[in-house]
Amino acid sequence: MTNEVSRLLEEKIASFKPGSLIKGTVVRLTNDEVIIDIGYKSEGVAPREEFKGQKDNVKEGMEVQIVVESLDPDSNGLIPLSKEKADIILNWENVERIFNEEKPIEGIIFKRVKGGFRVDIGVTAFLPSSQTDLKPITNPSEYIGMKSFFKIIKCDSLRKNVVVSRKKYLEEIREKEKIEFLKKLEKNQIVSGIVKNIVDYGAFIEIDHGIVGLLHINDMSWGRISHPSQLFGIGEKVEVVVIDVDLEKQVVSFGLKQKTPNPWENIEEKYPVGSVVEGKVVNITDYGAFIKLEEGVEGLLHISELSWTGRIKHPSEVVAMGDTIKVKVIDIKKDEQKISFSLKQLEPNPWPEIARKYKVGSVVKGKVYNITDFGAFVEIEKGIDGLLHISNISDKPVKHPSEILRKGQKIEVMVLEVNPEEKKINLGLKQLGEVEKGGENESNSEE
Repeated sequence: MTNEVSRLLEEKIASFKPGSLIKGTVVRLTNDEVIIDIGYKSEGVAPREEFKGQKDNVKEGMEVQIVVESLDPDSNGLIPLSKEKADIILNWENVERIFNEEKPIEGIIFKRVKGGFRVDIGVTAFLPSSQTDLKPITNPSEYIGMKSFFKIIKCDSLRKNVVVSRKKYLEEIREKEKIEFLKKLEKNQIVSGIVKNIVDYGAFIEIDHGIVGLLHINDMSWGRISHPSQLFGIGEKVEVVVIDVDLEKQVVSFGLKQKTPNPWENIEEKYPVGSVVEGKVVNITDYGAFIKLEEGVEGLLHISELSWTGRIKHPSEVVAMGDTIKVKVIDIKKDEQKISFSLKQLEPNPWPEIARKYKVGSVVKGKVYNITDFGAFVEIEKGIDGLLHISNISDKPVKHPSEILRKGQKIEVMVLEVNPEEKKINLGLKQLGEVEKGGENESNSEE
């Protein structure tokens, strides 16, 4: 056993050489030195000041890692050791390990240099100005002495070159906080935000942790909106409802109208089909007018529902913007949020009576109301027109109705057909024999 111990001791002693990193145990302390048992023939000694943070806390029995400076004992017979050089080796090993593991490392910015700063992370590293903060640097001196975490973006231990980024670390932290915040967001939750941008299809709202979500124009109001700028301005504070969260894409969708009850929820009870309601004209198009009953509830009064006569060429002939009118509800499509109105149905349908009054074959008097290429429209009573087709004007060839008829002319015509469903009356002139060109005119005929 003794021979084995001696052999191991000899092997250990043989491994000692200047620059070696070894372990030792503190055996004695003086004011300026630390005496260390390194398992060698002689004990070693290191300056107490090299223990940095351990200078006042180093104790007997403490295990330390140390570098052998020389195998030649000093005047006291002690092997010279260096704690400072050991720390440098250990710090580089630590920096390389953290770099490989892509973890953050703590350090202190201690000096400003060209293009950035010097940072103590156990070894001296370079921090470029562009990697110092999330925002552009305006006052570099405020960073001196700052303690922070950094990401190592370059590590070359041979050239003793390390580059770090505080910005990248802050971005990763912000991203983690963002994901955690998104995980806590719930549907129907009300959050506060600021309008960052407005586009034709909606507004982008920024809430906590820099999260920006879309408030689509369709989710802004239960009513009609032509552009988001009608409701918002950039920089405006708003309260919105979370309607969807996509953690994978880190996308949030917001709503505003969802803060209030859906006015279409009980639309059929409030405005049953057949009821007469009052509304305001809020928009007029070629095909009809939109009537607003309440906030978020608008319906269409189609041009075909303005009059029984069908003489209306444009809705503006009957209604104007801002008019308050009474209309009849004739159809509701709740799922599509559509409601249809009628103005003419507030009055009885005159066509069944017209069909009884104007029998086929009867002769009636009328006034030429309008002349077209294909014939003339003859008013046989107020608001009721019949078509006198060019083929029914004369037995002789007629290139244009104006060869025989004039606007405002009073004539007798025969009723050839009455169609109440299509609201049409067909008239004939040639069936009564020829009339003189120009016929009878009213002195106040329409132009």
